[in-house]
Amino acid sequence: MRGVIILYCTILFPFLCFGQILTNDTIPRVAPISYEIQGDQVTYNAKMPVLNQVAGAPKAFYTYYWEFGDGNYSFKEKPTHKYKKSGEYNARLWATNNYDNGKPPDSRPKSLTISNVSDEASISSDSFFTEDEDLILKRNREPIPDQEMVFITSYKNNNNYVSSGKLYLFYNDNQFKNDNFTIEDTRMHHGERIIALNTISEVLTENDDHTLLASSSNTITHNKMLFVQDTIKKRNLPLTLEESNASYRSYQIIEFNDMQPGEERNIFRTLRTTPEMIKDTSAIVTLRSVYIPDDNFDNHTVKDTEMEIVTSHDPNKMSSNGWLMNYRLVRFKRLKFKVRFQNNGEGPANTIKLEVDTPEMFDKSTLRIEGMYPECPICPKEREVNYSCLDTLLQKDQIIFQFNRIYLPGSQQKNVQEIDSTKGFIKYSMKFGKDFHKKKTKSRTAIYFDKNEPIITNYATTRFMPGISMGAKAGYIMVPELDNQKEYFVGATLSPFKSYRGYYQAELMFSTSSYDELRNFETRIINPNGAENITQFSELNQFTNISVYAVPGSFRYNLNNFWAMGVGFQVKLDIASKNDQDTTGRGFFLDADGNLIPNPDLDSFLNQEIDDSFTNLQTGVFVGMNFGAARIGPSVGVRYVYNFDSPNSQIQLYGIWKF
Repeated sequence: MRGVIILYCTILFPFLCFGQILTNDTIPRVAPISYEIQGDQVTYNAKMPVLNQVAGAPKAFYTYYWEFGDGNYSFKEKPTHKYKKSGEYNARLWATNNYDNGKPPDSRPKSLTISNVSDEASISSDSFFTEDEDLILKRNREPIPDQEMVFITSYKNNNNYVSSGKLYLFYNDNQFKNDNFTIEDTRMHHGERIIALNTISEVLTENDDHTLLASSSNTITHNKMLFVQDTIKKRNLPLTLEESNASYRSYQIIEFNDMQPGEERNIFRTLRTTPEMIKDTSAIVTLRSVYIPDDNFDNHTVKDTEMEIVTSHDPNKMSSNGWLMNYRLVRFKRLKFKVRFQNNGEGPANTIKLEVDTPEMFDKSTLRIEGMYPECPICPKEREVNYSCLDTLLQKDQIIFQFNRIYLPGSQQKNVQEIDSTKGFIKYSMKFGKDFHKKKTKSRTAIYFDKNEPIITNYATTRFMPGISMGAKAGYIMVPELDNQKEYFVGATLSPFKSYRGYYQAELMFSTSSYDELRNFETRIINPNGAENITQFSELNQFTNISVYAVPGSFRYNLNNFWAMGVGFQVKLDIASKNDQDTTGRGFFLDADGNLIPNPDLDSFLNQEIDDSFTNLQTGVFVGMNFGAARIGPSVGVRYVYNFDSPNSQIQLYGIWKF
C-alpha cells in the first residue's frame, strides 16, 4: 500500500507542479476599479495585482491611464474628476506594468451616475495646449505585438468663431510588410462622426488670421493677411493628403461640427497591435494626424507620432529608424537614434549620463542633436558653466551625453503626480562613415542617474535589406581533356547588393565552343578462302556547340574588399550541337604470313554533318576565387569545375562587373 502511494505521488507530482505554474501564468490579472462620489466630484482608485519583477531591472511599478466617460482623461494613479453634467458615465482604466514579466492587468469599465452638479463644475480645467497650439497627441503605452494601446487626439479651436472641420488619422506604414494596427474602438463625446470618404474636391484659400470676414467674392471667406506659421502648420491640403496616402495603407476620418472658439476636445482610439507586427525592439512605427480646423479653408496641422516597438514595458529604451534600410540609398542619409529614460527614484536627478555604444560604421563627427528633454543648451567646450546644459563626448566606440545641473523628478518622489514629468530623452542623428560595410549593428545605452548603478537599455538594431545586384560576366573556358578546344561565354549573375561577408549567388551563362575529337577503329571481314580483309578508319569529329550554364545556387564569401571565394553547383546543357564528321577508311589484305598488304579497293571517305539539340546534360561542383572589387564593381576570377560525367575537368577564367 505504501508503495502504491509513493508511486501515485511520483506520477502526479510533476503534473500538479506544472499545473500550478501554468495556472498562475494563464490566469488573467485584473485590476477592479473603485470610486467615491462626493457630489459632482469622483475619486477613482483600483486594486492592483502583485507585480512580477524582472530580474536585474529597476523596481517594477505601474503607470495609469484613466478615461472618465465624458471626454476627459488622466494619467494619475488615483485621480479626482469633476463632472460638468449629470448623467451616467463609464470610467475606464488601462494600467501598464513596467519592469514586469506578465501582461498588463485588465480592468472592466465601471458605470456610475452623477446626479448633483454644482455651478463650479462648469468652469473649464487647466488647458494642456500652449499658445497657438491646436493639436496634441498622446498614448498610454508603447506598442507591443498583440496588445492594445490607447491613442489620444486632443484638438482645439483657435479661431474666434464657431467652426466645423475634420481629423485624419493615417496608420500602418507602407515600409512595413504587415499591418501594425487595427482600430478596435473610437470613443467620441462631442457629436463627432466617422466618415468613409475624403470629400475634399477643391483647393481652398487660407484663413491666416483665424477670422471670418464678409466678402463680395464667390467664396464666403477672404485672405486678410499673411503671417509665419509653425513648421507643422501647412497650407496645401491636397498635397498633404496625397503624400499621406502614399505613406500609409490605412486611415480614419472624423468630422466635427459647431466647435466653439477656444473649445478643446478629446478623441480616444483603442488600437490593437497585430500579432504580425514587426517584432523588433529597435523599429519605429508612426501615426500621422492631420487636423483641419475649418472646412472652408486649406489651413491644417500635421503631426507624426513616432513609437518604438517593444517586447516589454520599460521606460528606459533605445531605438533607431534604421531597423531595415536600403544600402544603395543610405550613404548620405542621417540615421536617427532616440534614447528614452525615466527617473524611478524617490528624489530628483541632477545629473544624467548616457553612455551610448556606437558602432564604428558611423561617422561620429557628423553627430547632430535633434531634440532633448529636459531641454537645455549645449555645454561650451572651452569652459565650465553653472547653468543647465548638455555635454557631449565622442570616444572610439561610444558617444556620451550628460545632462548637467538639471532637475528631473523621481516617479516615487512625494507630490509628483504627472508621470511624464519624470521622463526624458535625447534624440540625435549621424551619417555613415566613408567606407561602411553592409552589416547588422547592435548598440545599447547605459543610463546613470546621479551616482546610482547604471540601467542598461535594450539593443537598438540596424540592418539592411538584401537588395539586388545584377552582374555582367564574360570569360573563357578550358577543358584539358579535349583537343583543339575553345569556349567563350557571356552571362549574368544575381546576388544581394554588396553583401559584407557570406551571400548566395545565382548565374546564367551562354557559351559558344568548338573542339575536335579523333576516333580510330577498324573492321575485319574473313573471306570464304580464309583470307582476311581489314579496313582501318580514322573519324575526325569537329564539334561546334551553343550551350547554357546555370548555377542555381552558390555560396560566396568576401574575405575583404578585394578577395572572395565561392563554391557551388553547376548544370550545363548543349542547346544546339553541330558535328562536322570526316571518316577516312584504308583497306588492307592480311596474307597468310600476317603481313598487311594495302588494298585500295577497300579505301573510303565519308563526310557528314550531324545536328542535334538539347543534349549532353552535365552536372558538377566547383570552387573558385575572385580578385578585384569583390563586393561591387569589376573583378576577375578563376573557377575549377569537376563534372560528374566526362570530360570531368573544366577551368573557367572570367571577368565580372557587379552593379
